[in-house]
Amino acid sequence: MATLSSQFHITNHKSYRNVKRRTSSSISCSMQPSQSNIKVIINGAAKEIGRAAVVAVTKARGMEVAGAVDSYLVGEDIGNVCDMEEPLEIPIVNDLTMVLGSISQSKAIAVVVDFTDPSTVYDNVKQATAFGMKSVVYVPRIKLETVAALSAFCEKATMGCLIAPTLSIGSILLQQAAISASFHYKNVEIVESRQNAGGFPSSDAIQIANNLSNLGQIYNKEDISTDVLVYSLKHDITDVQCLMPGLIIAIRKVVRLKNLVHGLEKVL
Repeated sequence: MATLSSQFHITNHKSYRNVKRRTSSSISCSMQPSQSNIKVIINGAAKEIGRAAVVAVTKARGMEVAGAVDSYLVGEDIGNVCDMEEPLEIPIVNDLTMVLGSISQSKAIAVVVDFTDPSTVYDNVKQATAFGMKSVVYVPRIKLETVAALSAFCEKATMGCLIAPTLSIGSILLQQAAISASFHYKNVEIVESRQNAGGFPSSDAIQIANNLSNLGQIYNKEDISTDVLVYSLKHDITDVQCLMPGLIIAIRKVVRLKNLVHGLEKVL
């Protein structure tokens, strides 16, 4: 028996002066201003993962938090909510449209990160698209029908959107390892464990099962007592920090997309 095991922790311009260089032929050149920071709006900012995202974006090079949206702690400074050393002077508001309208006036590159709910994702992405902004969606258990509808909408609008079933880079790497190993086994077993017994199967387990099912092979048709690949997932939802590197990558990548991509692994 071969076992693949991992522990997941799931739960958060420079402007240059024009420089002229004279030569004997009087040829001049200039350096163009560098691209401004990516402005990031966190929708679901008061959630644990939203607060972690605010801190991560604030620390990331080339991006900044430009808006915080949630129905909780409205009016509170998001920097204070995240226990940062100094307030960000960005209050939490419960009106996404108002934030989008305000930021769109700056003509800057902006990305909306959606941590809300499957029932609101479609409308949220449509609103962001209407203001010329791309979206990163991390909403577990989003329905495939919603993904298909968003894909058609984004293709028509020529607007990028990244839907990430997981932001864990470790999970993506182990999924790829499981795919490579699965060709050498006739049976596959996915085992999960977590402190909270609710929420099974997880989005990671579903993604792994879908990936293996799409390989065109048939598993578990023989005696599973031999020749079994065990894919073990242990979830600790008390820490969302391990998801933040994946989120930062997703924000950087989505600005180049012109349609919807389902899965962070497709842009890594």
